[in-house]
Order: sequence, then C-alpha cells, then structure tokens
Amino acid sequence: MAGLLLLPILALLLDALTPAVWDTLDSAAVRDALRVSAVTTGAALLVTLTLGTPVAYLLARRRFPGRGLLDALLDLPMVLPPVVAGVALLLAFGRDGLLGRPLEVAGIDLAFTPGAVVLAQVFTSAPFYVRAARAGFLAFDPDVEGAARVDGAGRWALFHRVTLPLALPFLLEGAVLAWARSLGEFGATLLFAGSLQGETRTVPLAIYSAAESDLAPALALSGLMVVLAFGVLFTLRLIAGRRLTSPQ
Repeated sequence: MAGLLLLPILALLLDALTPAVWDTLDSAAVRDALRVSAVTTGAALLVTLTLGTPVAYLLARRRFPGRGLLDALLDLPMVLPPVVAGVALLLAFGRDGLLGRPLEVAGIDLAFTPGAVVLAQVFTSAPFYVRAARAGFLAFDPDVEGAARVDGAGRWALFHRVTLPLALPFLLEGAVLAWARSLGEFGATLLFAGSLQGETRTVPLAIYSAAESDLAPALALSGLMVVLAFGVLFTLRLIAGRRLTSPQ
C-alpha cells in the first residue's frame, strides 16, 4: 500500500524537481497562477474564519430546533463532487441563477471573475474549518467559561481570553485544512470562474491547461503542489502533537 501511494509521488518529484524547474517557475503563466492562488486562497480563508467561527461556536454551545439538520447541511459540500459544486454555484450566483438578477441590479457580476474563485473555494473548504472549530469548542468543559463569567468577564473578554485560546489548536488545524482545500480546488472553480490567465486561473487550473500543450510548467507546478501538501501535513502533525501534549 505504501508503495502504491508513494510511487506516483516519487515519479512526479523525480521529473519535476530538476535544475530547470526554477526557470519554468519564473515564467509569466506560472507567476500569474501562483499570484491568483495566493490572493484568492487568502481571501477565501479570511471569509471562512470570519463567518465559520461564529457558526462553529453556535453549533457547539447552543441547542435550537434544526441544529442537527444545519450541522449536516454544512457538511454537504465536503461530499459533493466538485463539478456538482460548480453547477450549483452557477445556478445560485450566475447571471441566470436564483440570485443572478438581484446581483445584476446591485452591479455585482460574480461568475467568471476572481470573486467567483473565492466563492468556489469558500464553498468547498469552509466545512473543513467549521467541523474542526466545532470540535475545538467542544473539547473543553463549559464550566471553565462559567467560572470566567462569575469572575466578571464579559462576552467579548470571555471569548477572547478564555474560549479562543482553549480552542486555538483546533482552529489552526481547521484553518490549515481549509486553506489546503482551497489551494487544490479545481472542478467548481473551472465551471463557475473559468480559466482566464491572470484573473481566475489558479495553480490546479494552470496545471490542467499546461498539461495539454507544454508539460514543463505542469510538472513544475505539480512538484510545487506536492511540496506544499507535505508542508501542510507536517504543520497539521505539529499542531496535533501540541494539542495532545498540552495540559488540559
């Protein structure tokens, strides 16, 4: 099993990580793809953290009708095929979609723009963060928060000084997972945002485009993605290790 999983990666690295890879990575197409991916994944992560953290806290700390259904629906994008996610986004936010007309009246055109890339990344990656953050808020005894309230802590001070530090390892793990998922997003982005160089062509789309004509950029970017993926996994292991060894 290890050989089956690692042999393709080894073969890719042997072909990709050559002295000529630096010249390939310095090409305009590769620089554009890296820039688009960096900007859009950063924006997607910011949106995910801003909107996902309150939702995760709500699911962990509150009981309300429909909570179980909401929890299941928030996980749904994780199991949808990426192409289905792209079609769903088009039908919701495209020019002829459910919100297409109101968005057009407001002067907002999402489909096939960098904003569409960010929305596709948020749609496919946010559930990973919400699930990890929810686990973080459930990982410690709520009585700790109760004691802080008795000592006079307000809502913001309670969350900022007690809840957030206790859940932080889980939040970091979820953020890394969400960013990695955004970086690797392909199907939904292709259908909803297209593949316009310098605008919506992310690294996975650039690999797909280059593989049809010039294999060198595809190899260089693929090797870079493998290195980034290993860095993400290594980071997650460090976070998980600190979480397990930290005093409760």
